[in-house]
Amino acid sequence: MSDEKPPQLVDYFVVAGLTDTSRLLEEESQQHRPARPSEPITDVAVIIRSQGEEVPHGFTCIETTTSGHPVDLNAGLLNNPQMFICYKRGRDKPPLIELGVHYEGKDRPKPGYKILDTTPYSRSANLNSGGPGHQRTFLTYRRAAEPHGHNTLGITDICLVMPSKGESTPHTFCRVDKNLNTSMWGPALFLCYKISMAKANTLVYEAGLLGRYPEQDSESFPLPESVPVFCLPMGATIESWPADTKYPLPVFSTFVLTGASGDKVYGAAIQFHEAFPRERLSEKQSLRLGLLSVVDRRPVAGRSLQTRKSICVLSHWPFFDVFRKFLMFIYRYSISGPHVLPLETHISHFMHNVPFPSPQRPRILVQMSPYDNLLLCRPVSSPLPLSGASFLTLLQNLGPDNAVALLVAVLTEQKLLIHSLRPDVLTSVGEALVAMIFPLRWQCPYIPLCPLALADVLCAPVPFIVGIHSSYFDLYEPPRDVIFVDLDTNTIFQSEERKLLSPRSLPRRPCKVLLASLHSLSQQLDEMYSGPGEEVSLELLLSDAEAARGRRAQLELEARAAFLRFMACVLRGYRSFLRPIAPVPAPAGRDAGSLFALQGFLKSRERAYHRFYGQLLRTQLFTQFIEDCSFASDRDPCLEFFDTCVDKVQAELEKPEDTPLMELDDPRGGEHTVFITPPEQPAGPDGAELPARYRYDGFPTLRPELLEPPRDPLVAQLCQARSSAPSSPAPRRTKQEMKVAQRVAQKYSSVPDMWAKCLLGHCYGLWFLYLPTHVRAAPAKLRALQLAYEVLRKMEAQKVVLPDEVCYRILMQLCGQYGEPVLSVRVLLEMKRAGIVPNTITYGYYNKAVLESKWPAGTQGGRLRWAKLRNVVLGAAQFRQPLRQRERQAAAAAAAAATPPGGRAPLAPRPSLQRQTTWAGRSLRDAPLAPRLVKSGSLSFPGGTHGEGGRGGPEEPPTTRPPPLPAAPDPLPPRLRGPPGSADGSLSDVSFATDESDRVDEGPVGSGGLAGGTPRRGLAAKLQQLLSPGKRPPLRPAASTELPVGPRDAAEAACPRRGSEQRDGEPLSHRSPAETLLRPRERPESTASESSVSLGSELDLSDTSVGSAGVPKSSEPPADGATGQEPPAVEVLLSSCSRCQGCSALVYDEEVMAGWTSDDSNLNTTCPFCGRSFVPFLSIEIQDFQLPPSAAEDGSLPPPTAQGPVLSDRRRCLALDEAELELCNGCLDTVVPRRSERVAFAYLSPLVLRKELESLVENEGGEFLAQPELVDSHPIIYWNLVWYFQRLGLPSNLPRLLLGSQHVALAPQAQPPDSPPVRVRLLWDVLAPEPDSCPPLYVLWRLHSNVPTRLRSWRAHGHPFSLAFLEAVLSHVGLSEVHKAIALFLETLAAPGGPWHLQRSIYREILFLTLAALGRDHMDIAAFDKKYKSAYNKLAGSLGKEELRRRRAQPPSSKAIDCRKSFGATLEC
Repeated sequence: MSDEKPPQLVDYFVVAGLTDTSRLLEEESQQHRPARPSEPITDVAVIIRSQGEEVPHGFTCIETTTSGHPVDLNAGLLNNPQMFICYKRGRDKPPLIELGVHYEGKDRPKPGYKILDTTPYSRSANLNSGGPGHQRTFLTYRRAAEPHGHNTLGITDICLVMPSKGESTPHTFCRVDKNLNTSMWGPALFLCYKISMAKANTLVYEAGLLGRYPEQDSESFPLPESVPVFCLPMGATIESWPADTKYPLPVFSTFVLTGASGDKVYGAAIQFHEAFPRERLSEKQSLRLGLLSVVDRRPVAGRSLQTRKSICVLSHWPFFDVFRKFLMFIYRYSISGPHVLPLETHISHFMHNVPFPSPQRPRILVQMSPYDNLLLCRPVSSPLPLSGASFLTLLQNLGPDNAVALLVAVLTEQKLLIHSLRPDVLTSVGEALVAMIFPLRWQCPYIPLCPLALADVLCAPVPFIVGIHSSYFDLYEPPRDVIFVDLDTNTIFQSEERKLLSPRSLPRRPCKVLLASLHSLSQQLDEMYSGPGEEVSLELLLSDAEAARGRRAQLELEARAAFLRFMACVLRGYRSFLRPIAPVPAPAGRDAGSLFALQGFLKSRERAYHRFYGQLLRTQLFTQFIEDCSFASDRDPCLEFFDTCVDKVQAELEKPEDTPLMELDDPRGGEHTVFITPPEQPAGPDGAELPARYRYDGFPTLRPELLEPPRDPLVAQLCQARSSAPSSPAPRRTKQEMKVAQRVAQKYSSVPDMWAKCLLGHCYGLWFLYLPTHVRAAPAKLRALQLAYEVLRKMEAQKVVLPDEVCYRILMQLCGQYGEPVLSVRVLLEMKRAGIVPNTITYGYYNKAVLESKWPAGTQGGRLRWAKLRNVVLGAAQFRQPLRQRERQAAAAAAAAATPPGGRAPLAPRPSLQRQTTWAGRSLRDAPLAPRLVKSGSLSFPGGTHGEGGRGGPEEPPTTRPPPLPAAPDPLPPRLRGPPGSADGSLSDVSFATDESDRVDEGPVGSGGLAGGTPRRGLAAKLQQLLSPGKRPPLRPAASTELPVGPRDAAEAACPRRGSEQRDGEPLSHRSPAETLLRPRERPESTASESSVSLGSELDLSDTSVGSAGVPKSSEPPADGATGQEPPAVEVLLSSCSRCQGCSALVYDEEVMAGWTSDDSNLNTTCPFCGRSFVPFLSIEIQDFQLPPSAAEDGSLPPPTAQGPVLSDRRRCLALDEAELELCNGCLDTVVPRRSERVAFAYLSPLVLRKELESLVENEGGEFLAQPELVDSHPIIYWNLVWYFQRLGLPSNLPRLLLGSQHVALAPQAQPPDSPPVRVRLLWDVLAPEPDSCPPLYVLWRLHSNVPTRLRSWRAHGHPFSLAFLEAVLSHVGLSEVHKAIALFLETLAAPGGPWHLQRSIYREILFLTLAALGRDHMDIAAFDKKYKSAYNKLAGSLGKEELRRRRAQPPSSKAIDCRKSFGATLEC
């Protein structure tokens, strides 16, 4: 479990201002501009010189334009009145803050503006007074409100420009877009003005650190030294004000600090003024501030001295509004009072006791005082990077056209200087500029609020995005090669040295859609903020404010989506030009040219836009983007989300797509709100309130003794930890991948065959999530990785629906981790062969594995020669195989001929398991038949004496055999072996001569071949002949010939390996030593049919040595310790058969799968009979065969000496039945489990289980899957994983973990590698029957045939099913008259003494009965399903479908049939 601390809302609280070591900034060696005006403009006037009017006292007349051309407002008129504009500076009244031009009769007067309609001499101030036909034009102005502060923004300069003379609006000036000269004659003339803060008597110093909390740096994030200069970007000032000047309001600003790793830290600060003692000033400083007279150095009266300070919070989260409210509360607290609590208490309370909002608690309401509170909401869960951007602020300050122009500038890496008089706007716009180019990432200097001390960056020879206060231009000359963006005037100034590309160079259709979207958003913003001005109630204002916030958030999302769509259209198809590193990488493997086909990408675009794309491809933006796409990085989830956006957009459209690109969760979706109370006020000794004794003249120096530690113990629980990274990020699915998987599941949930493959894909995804744990524990890493690669190939062959690329991604990462780059290349080729284009995350892990792994040597000659030699040996071994078979057959014939006359004829050694069809049709009381005929090549019976209890029988005449030759071993591993033939010694094909179709290549039949047969015997033979498919499917390979044949080994292998076979009479010398040593030892295969090994529990899927994926079972690898000679330490029986709580019907595995939904949080399935939802369960029975340590040491419990026969040996079964010995799993149960336990846990859908497993790996780490604590702490996940891995035959070490759990008595703490195995068996039917339930038909068949069942609780009690009924049902099925079998079943259930209600459906009863009578290998379940469905449709015409459904006679749904088919062989039943 990761020990990462929970996310902290605020990291540091900082106080910045003037310190003793601060240096004067204006003494820097930079080139200064001429001195800025010390006073703002307070009045304007118009004079008419032709009428004898002079410039009023204190006014300045504008007589020339910016370039020196004479100014005459009525130039060109015959009676030119010679009108001029004058202005006056001062501080006696509020300054002017805006100018305008009013056309009388056309414009409506603006509120707050005053029209200048007369001159100072009471004449008309009409600027066009040439005659009655001219448009009357007047100047207008707006004045700042009372009272005004010393640093109030105001107009500081006015000028006139003539565009016809080549003049343009000066930098930082606002232009009034109305011509002052409206006559037909004369040039056009426009009024421009500049707004700034007119400062006089000010000293600017570099800000320093006055205080901080906490005092010590955090290990993960130390406090940067440059924070004070960002808190006061224009410096810490000392200002001399008139004595009666009022304090201005605090100014809020934000900034962003970017670390070396790209992590962003957000700062929020407020700047305010407070008194500064005059005693601290030197004489020089007093002179510069105007506090001393220049001549006699006397103090100047009527002046006050102020300094500027700042308080700031630093955080990793851009909660700017919350921080602004908190800082304003702290500032007001410092200037008011007295207070009971010190200021430090509120600061430490906010930093320690306010938790970070979590998904469970998305709203945090903080009550700071009885009158101040703030609401903290969880950030929007977005796949995009966290940012403090505001696209709406960008649109409000620049407009759509300028926003697109800036997009071109950022994409081509220009030098951008953003400036404004509002410092809080700079950060929002700067963040929007770097966020609008997602997925590209700005690589050059980025300072959204640049301090004056760091202004040297403007002279850097690299591209940059810098924001700065507009007063910078009053002090310094701006650089020449920079593009200026004035947010106050909505203008972009381009220098002659660096011209921007025109927006027309962008792709036309995407740019057109972007502009249309931005214009629409801009119009909606204007409508939202220009509402009716009539008075409304307070409640309506509050509700409107809440609605406006929600509406603004929605518009913000739409603006971001518009830019995202444009970038997706611009970069569409880029993934097809990525170059994977397939051969051994060159030293320049990370070069963009080797990772991306630049020219191919450029040629794929229209020629009209090659100039734009050419500049884009040469930028650092695009180079870094290609590296991020090619190698694994922390941006992979964001890039994967962008790839899905690229797939959604259609660049040829001229309107946005209907499908939204961004689907965000509502951060206020949860209703749970955590209420944080204000700090408690301490009480006096007698309970009375303490006096208020904390009053501050200015912002105080923080006192450490007053900063309290956190006192609320619940805060740690409220703070949710950041998602702790697992041991490897590869197993994680991104949120976008989860959404895509959810949509795929919803799509395929209504398509039966695709739903089954979808579930199968999630099951394989579970195993690949477990794969790193499995490979870590595997002794041969390469073999485990190759096995996983084979699983991928099998998945492709089965057309498995993979909802994501996690399977490939994990294997690629493991290839890189264990140094197998060649295998990683094969995995990539396998992906392409499957038609899957790797996304950014998978592609990054592939390139990382190929680039960082050590490649094998280039010379492969030795390996090729060894491979050729191996092929020759294997070919020779294959040719020797038939010769070896003849040798065995000849040895058997010779042994039969050597029988002494008059003696007891020795029986040929019988297999321990044979098909039920050899005797299932006859009673066990009938006389046994001699095993005369054996299918050719399926099994040889060498001479020798059989075990006890053998009975004589007619001999089979010997046949002529070729000379015996030694046989060669099978060289191929079992999982790669082809379809097994009879030469491998499999018992799967053993059958007696009752089936005429099986008498192929056999010797002459003796005269007593069918002697002693009964009608039941003939019935079984007839059924077998009718139901057996004409062409037998490939059978499972058996491992009987690979086991030692000694008596002790055979005895040890009989019970624990149900499919093991004994050759009691075959001497060891008859086996080739090469066969014993070279043939791989594997778990023996089940060679008995369903009926010969108790259908209730012994149709064992886990006994097949090849699963549905063609890989060994989970209990077969050496890690499980499963060997054929060693009894299991623990045997586990698993069943997914669940009982519906609504109708008490048994719902089987494939029906449970068909009833699951696509919701990955829904545990329910749907009953196919009543349609109700219920939670299915996995029933588990754990049988512990381990001896207690004391018994094993003193020998009080000796081990069993021999194992009993299996059920296919009929005579020995009869003898055991008479002795009333218990048979279990087809063998004598001499090993009684020391402990047996039954538990049940929820049976989870693969979709639900994958979500839970990912959460477990995320929180606990992948190593937890290899610990025994998994069994006890997460039993639902554990048992479901065991079920699915065993179901698909996928290897794992999970069963071994059971030995260290609480389910196994006296389990050692650490299991040795050679510990006894854990055998897992999967059952189709229930583990334990209901006490009063009627036995199923297949159990009754065994009871009538005296075949012991696994459970002794089955007993024959009052039920209508006789042996004749069972034989009649089988006869109808065998004659393809399934409808008669169903009708007979329904008739029997409705017979007197009923009605009888069964838990199983009629389909299930007939299917299991047929499997019990014939065996699985002699029955085609798919053909049976077709016949049953046809019979159901035939009966539905007479009885009705509703009646058949009510009596549970309907066939399984196509969904269920496809699920059973997709998940491989049938389970034990």
